[in-house]
Amino acid sequence: MCQQQLVELHENFSRLDEIDADVYIISKDTPEQQLKLYTQLEKHYGESVTFVSDENLELIDHMDMKNGDVAYRGYALIDGDGSLVFNTINDHWGDQIDKSIDEIKEELGKLK
Repeated sequence: MCQQQLVELHENFSRLDEIDADVYIISKDTPEQQLKLYTQLEKHYGESVTFVSDENLELIDHMDMKNGDVAYRGYALIDGDGSLVFNTINDHWGDQIDKSIDEIKEELGKLK
């Protein structure tokens, strides 16, 4: 995940309250790398989204977000049964946080 996207996400952290779902940052980074970044974000912003390490890109592949040996930037929604509901590949999702949150809320609404 691009550092700028993480900054945008955390600067708009309260917007995540609008999403009635568990939110995670999933990346190929090792748990140690993620813990370091999580700690820095939590120290700076007072909170952070939970990180999930997917070193083998298995979850990322399940979400159709695999791009060779890295992940596309973007977001996805998986339902309670583990099925992919939708994904959006977008390098600028953090810069467009309002649009990103609205799309997630809309897709969540379709599940109800």
